[in-house]
Amino acid sequence: MTGPLLDTVNSPADLRALPPADLPKLAQEIRAFLVESVAQTGGHLASNLGAVELTLALNYVFDTPGDRIVWDVGHQSYTHKILSGRRAAMAGLRQPGGIAGFPRRAESEHDAFGVGHSSTSISAALGMAEAFRQTGSSQRAVAVIGDGAMTAGMAFEALNNAGATDLPLLVVLNDNDMSISPNVGALNNYLARLMSGKFYAAARRAGEKVLSVAPPIRELAKRAEEHMKGMVTPGTLFEEFGFNYIGPIDGHDLNVLLDTLSNIKQLSGPQFLHVVTRKGKGYAPAEANPCQYHGVSRFDPAAGITEKTGAKPTYTQVFGDWLCDMAAADARLVGITPAMREGSGMVRFSQDYPKRYFDVGIAEQHALTFAAGLACEGVKPVVAIYSTFLQRAYDQLIHDIALQNLPVMLAIDRAGLVGADGPTHAGSFDLSFLRCIPNMLIAAPSDENECRRLLSTAFLHNGPSAVRYPRGSGSGAAIEPGLDPLEIGKGVLRRSGREVALIAFGSLVAPALAAAGALDASVADMRFVKPLDVDLLRELAQTHRLLVTLEENAVAGGAGAGVAEALAELGIQVPILHLGLPDRFIEHGDVSAMLAECGLDPAGIERAIRQRITLLPE
Repeated sequence: MTGPLLDTVNSPADLRALPPADLPKLAQEIRAFLVESVAQTGGHLASNLGAVELTLALNYVFDTPGDRIVWDVGHQSYTHKILSGRRAAMAGLRQPGGIAGFPRRAESEHDAFGVGHSSTSISAALGMAEAFRQTGSSQRAVAVIGDGAMTAGMAFEALNNAGATDLPLLVVLNDNDMSISPNVGALNNYLARLMSGKFYAAARRAGEKVLSVAPPIRELAKRAEEHMKGMVTPGTLFEEFGFNYIGPIDGHDLNVLLDTLSNIKQLSGPQFLHVVTRKGKGYAPAEANPCQYHGVSRFDPAAGITEKTGAKPTYTQVFGDWLCDMAAADARLVGITPAMREGSGMVRFSQDYPKRYFDVGIAEQHALTFAAGLACEGVKPVVAIYSTFLQRAYDQLIHDIALQNLPVMLAIDRAGLVGADGPTHAGSFDLSFLRCIPNMLIAAPSDENECRRLLSTAFLHNGPSAVRYPRGSGSGAAIEPGLDPLEIGKGVLRRSGREVALIAFGSLVAPALAAAGALDASVADMRFVKPLDVDLLRELAQTHRLLVTLEENAVAGGAGAGVAEALAELGIQVPILHLGLPDRFIEHGDVSAMLAECGLDPAGIERAIRQRITLLPE
């Protein structure tokens, strides 16, 4: 679905050729296209619907792609993709071989910076602005950051650095977590226009020059101005960082956006524009429930998203149920999430135990050190975190938790490949970067029931621990009630065979079993990556000609490397084939197809083993 205006816009240059009066109609057509398109492919919907007018205004006022727009996270960049010649490509959004759901430099010259993780835009745009100054270029850099991303310390580190410069950096806060409130109306729009205009800037500079000869009067005037601006805007904080704060303004009023951005473009020094938008704007179901429509699978736009019934529970749901059950059994348990309540399965826990639930915002570093502080005083924190986001808190895990041997448990969701979100969200490295940390207990369940029991095992462990599990459902194993732990460091032999032993971790136990029949191979479910079951490894090495390690993690430094190191320490020499994720980033697509591409489906596993067997000495 397109429209007469949208059909004519294949680049920002085409957009700038339109009269401003046409832009509201174009915004309507883009919204209709977004709903129809994302309904067919899945993707991030509510945040993109809210950013349509802002995207139009930025590309209309600034000379993109020469001027750089850096989209934070990228959840709000679909309109940007549509305007930059990728409207037809939206049919392949997040599909194998199609365009990514986030900006990528390799995809288009209009994508100034590759994103996916939060709160990087201001740092990147500041670097670009400084590079333009270094090269004598008049290009501009704009960072568009969502309100959630402003909860991360990295954003404030960048603000602190940028405010001390005279670079013409523009930071746009897309405040999209609320409806447009009554105080964001004509008065505030007028004030924003006034504060962004040349007259205001000139008057302010002149006043500062005059008052400089009388420091007490200057200080009084400065305090009066800050007091007045603090009464009508929330900008005092950003002014203190060294930015000229403008707003808040209505992010759906194109006249206000165009006027304000045009004025800002003429100003020097760091500028901060506060824009208020509504998530899901223009599509009633998304407006009513923006969280449900944040990230969607395919759906019928006429009917909206309907709940699936009868499906196997996901690992995330298994964790959420376990968390509530363990909280009922142990009053010391608290749950922590860095802004991923729904994604990590903590909704029911947050409702049943509100005083023991902590959403710390997009602040992974703080989440782990906050947990460490709780653990110091006898509380038992469980940090629910995506594998890819745990990477951002590596120092805190080592220094604040492991070094002090504190009983903080990490429930690591999205371990391994994640499908349509692609390499920015894939949990490809956690086994590698966790395994080398002293005092860590690391578990990898092979099915839903094992997940529940290993969660109990890790929680009851008196030290740092991690349980990593994939996105989606497992094999559908029946989940036993209770909270019984498993013996730490003990694996289990799932199948006895001859010559070849498959040493499998977590999500690859099931495909290992599927491949083992044709090979008459043994299969060990190791359960623990650290500590490894060295007795089981010794037995397998002594009774088989070839060992094969399997993991949904990078081969480099992963669980298989741990097996090789353990056997070397035992003085055992045996041929080993390591199967896992290759030394490259895996593009987005269907998870099963991605695993097959990596040779981690049953057919690929069997094929790799047969090839290796031919190389074994007789």
